[in-house]
Amino acid sequence: MIVFQDVTKIYLSPEKKQVIALDNFNLTIFDKEMLCLIGTSGCGKTTALKLVNRLIEPTNGSITMNNQNIADLPVIPLRRQIGYVVQSTGLFPHMTVEQNIGLLAKMSRWKPDKIKERVEILLDLIDLNGYQTRYPKELSGGQQQRVGVARALMLDPDIVLMDEPFGALDPITKKQLHSEFLQLMRQVKKTIIMVTHDINEAFLLGNRIALMDKGKVIQVDDKDGFYHRPANDFVSQFINTNLTK
Repeated sequence: MIVFQDVTKIYLSPEKKQVIALDNFNLTIFDKEMLCLIGTSGCGKTTALKLVNRLIEPTNGSITMNNQNIADLPVIPLRRQIGYVVQSTGLFPHMTVEQNIGLLAKMSRWKPDKIKERVEILLDLIDLNGYQTRYPKELSGGQQQRVGVARALMLDPDIVLMDEPFGALDPITKKQLHSEFLQLMRQVKKTIIMVTHDINEAFLLGNRIALMDKGKVIQVDDKDGFYHRPANDFVSQFINTNLTK
């Protein structure tokens, strides 16, 4: 579904020094899999995510989606194929749940009846039917995040990007949402890339996990591979340090 080939991303710091966020980054994400990007802060996880929907552009290298170089695709149609969920939910406080979820469809000039029908389907999916007229401030953190997921699914995208979607939640809410999210993903069958710094979360949710360090992929594997076949001492140390026993 998505292939990063020799991708480098360089930023300029305020002091005009080059900062290498991704360094010869190579990764393949398969159709309808859930791949988790993990690693320490500053390793390039979010940079990789933002390159997929062209919020930023690579310095070198290529990214293909369904064998098409995304640099050759118009940005707006590309982003309509890609849902995006962020840690802070990004809900508009002055809009109701229904308005927040349906915003992208309205911008895409869907008919009101079609928007309403799709919103109701998604609210059923996230178990929030009846919440259409509520505002974000009237929802719990977990409910807000579920609305954020529904908004990302509104246009029925092929790909969903998730940037630490559960990072701001308390442990009890996070555990509940993990269970709900696993069930939801089995139903919607999307290609999902999720950024997380929590290896326990990655092992629970990911079909595969890509561990990054200093802008490179160190190992891509399922959780059994990380347990039993760590690629090097860095991987072993990362697992042993961060995994909750």
